[in-house]
Amino acid sequence: QVQLVESGGGSVEAGGSLRLSCAASGAGAVCMGWFRQAPGKQREKVAHIFIDNGGTFSANSVLGRFTISLDNAGNALYLQMNRLTPEDTGMYTCAADLTRGRCYTNDWDIWGQGAQVTVSS
Repeated sequence: QVQLVESGGGSVEAGGSLRLSCAASGAGAVCMGWFRQAPGKQREKVAHIFIDNGGTFSANSVLGRFTISLDNAGNALYLQMNRLTPEDTGMYTCAADLTRGRCYTNDWDIWGQGAQVTVSS
């Protein structure tokens, strides 16, 4: 089974940048992605990427500011976050799924531990 070990997160001022990373081990993942949840709000998908062809999805709220990527060996997932705003504050979690059709949903198989991102005004 795929295992995910996440690192990164922290506190930055509005307009700043932050990069999250997620180390992956084991075989079988079809896609990987990032989700976030702010206090009192529902969890939302930020972005996902397909392992085989590198195709990506990004939420409209982060288009042009966040970039999801994989390393060449497929052993690490990254989220580069630029021009951060207070609305980006939340718990960010790395995830992976084993079924291609489910990659387009929020019901994924495997989850990391999460990392807090706080953006101050």
